[in-house]
Amino acid sequence: MKYLAAAALATAAIMTGAAAQPPADKPATAVAAAQAWKGEHGAKMLQGFMDLLSLPNDANDAENIRRNADYISALFAERGFEMELLESEEAPPLIYGLRETPGATRTIAIYVHYDGQPTEPAEWTHPPFDPRLYSRAMSEGGEEIAFPKDGDAINEDWRVYARSASDDKAPIPALLAAIDALDEAGIGFTSNIKLVFDGEEEAGSDYLDDYLGEHPDKFADVDLWLFCDGPTHQSGRPQLVFGVRGVTGLEVTVYGPNRGLHSGHYGNWAPGPGWRLAQLLASMKDEKGRVLIKDFYKSAAPISKAERAAIAAMPDTDGKLRETFGLAETEMNNAPLGERLLLPALNLKGLKSAEIGALSRNVIPPTATASIGLRLVKGNDPEEMLTLVEKHIERQGYHIVREDPSAEIRTRYPLIAKVRRSGGYPAMRSDMEDARVAPLISALKEAADDGLILNPSLGGSLPLYMFESVSDAPIVILPIANYDNNQHSADENIRLGNLFYGVDAYAAVLTMAAD
Repeated sequence: MKYLAAAALATAAIMTGAAAQPPADKPATAVAAAQAWKGEHGAKMLQGFMDLLSLPNDANDAENIRRNADYISALFAERGFEMELLESEEAPPLIYGLRETPGATRTIAIYVHYDGQPTEPAEWTHPPFDPRLYSRAMSEGGEEIAFPKDGDAINEDWRVYARSASDDKAPIPALLAAIDALDEAGIGFTSNIKLVFDGEEEAGSDYLDDYLGEHPDKFADVDLWLFCDGPTHQSGRPQLVFGVRGVTGLEVTVYGPNRGLHSGHYGNWAPGPGWRLAQLLASMKDEKGRVLIKDFYKSAAPISKAERAAIAAMPDTDGKLRETFGLAETEMNNAPLGERLLLPALNLKGLKSAEIGALSRNVIPPTATASIGLRLVKGNDPEEMLTLVEKHIERQGYHIVREDPSAEIRTRYPLIAKVRRSGGYPAMRSDMEDARVAPLISALKEAADDGLILNPSLGGSLPLYMFESVSDAPIVILPIANYDNNQHSADENIRLGNLFYGVDAYAAVLTMAAD
C-alpha cells in the first residue's frame, strides 16, 4: 500500500521546519486528527495490515524474515524516514530508521519486533498467514465476514485472526496510520523519532545485544525508549507499563534403576524416580504458593511507594480472572496480581516420567524430568537465582551432575539430579516518577480519554535490559493488543478497537509536549 501523498507532506514539513511548530494543544489535536483519518481511511489501513500479516515471519525462516524486513523498511521510507537494515549473517536484520524533527530537543526510540512464534497450521481454524476478519471473537460466537471497502463503517469489536496480528505486527500499521494522519493534517512531530524493529525477539533476541553494541552512535542520544508490545490491562483499559520480568530456567532429571523394572517384581524395593521428583518439587514451594528455596526473594528490589500506589489504583480484576480461569483461589490467599508480578516466580512448565493413559505400563522407569521456569524481577541475577535452586536441590541430599551419570556415580550416590540450565536475561523496571516520562503520560491520557492505567510491570519478559547499556533513558512499554488475543497460540487475533486505539496513542506520542 502506497502513501506517496503523505510522504510528500512529511518531506515538505521537514524542509520548511513546520514539524517543529505543532499546535499548542498538540496531543489533543493530534488524536482528533487520527480519529478523523481512521474514519476516512480505516478500510485501506486494514488492507495494508492484511498484506503485512500475509508474510510468514518465523525468525528461523531467513527468506521470509528478509521479505518482512524489506517490506516494513519501504513503508517507513515512504513516510520520510531514513531507513537502514543492520545486517548479520547469524540473525535476521535489525530494522533501523530515523526521522528528524527541526528544532526538536528530544529523541524517542520506538521498539517493535516483526518476527512471530512458530505455527502449527493444523491447530488453527484458518491458515495462520491467511488473515481473516470476524464479527467478534470466535470464542464468543463470532462469524467470518468480508473485509470492509473504502467508506464502510468499521465495528471496533471485529477481530483479525492471523499469526502476529497482536504479537507484534499490530503496532506497525497503527504507527503508520498515526504518521499519515499527522502529515495529512499538517501537524508536526515534537521529537526526533528512531525506529528499532527486532526480527528475532520470539527466538530470544540472541544477537540484539551485538547489534546495539556495534552501533552505539545510533542509540546513545535516545532520551526515551518506547516498547510497543504486549496486551492492555485485563480490565480492557489502556496501560503504560514501566517494566518487565526477566526469565530463566532449568531442567532437572532424577534417577531410579538404570532400566525399566517390572513394578510387580520390584515395586516397594526399587526407588521410583517419579516419587523422588514429586518430593523434590514439593520441597520448593508450599501449598499457598510461597517459594521455600533459601534467599529466593532476598535480591528482589523493594517495591517503591509510587509502585504500590499504582497497584492500588488499578481496577480490581482478580475476581473476574479467577472466574474466567476456573480458579477458586489464587496464591498467597488471593494476593493481588499486581503485587505478585513484582516478586520472582517459580513455575513448573512440564513433567515427564514413563507414560499415562492407554500407554501406561506396570514399570518403574529409569528417570523423571521436570522443566522449571523462573520469572525474575528487578534485582535478580539469572545465574545467581539458578544457583539458589541448585543449592536447594543439594540440601535435599542430591548429588548434581551435568550429564547422565556413569555406573560408578549411580552406585556411589543414592540421590542423583542432572541439572541443565537454560539461558535467560534479567528484569527491568523504570522509575515511575522519572520527569522524562511525565509528558508521555500526559499525552497518552488524551488518547485513553483519562482511562490510562500506570502499571509497574508486565508479567511477561522482554529483553529491555540490553537497552540500559546503550543509554540512560527511561524504558517504558505501550501495549495496545487486547488481553484475550491468544498470544503465542493458535487463532491469535487483534480486536480492531485496540488496533485503532494504537493509532490515537501513537499520534499523541509523536506530538507530546517538549521537555
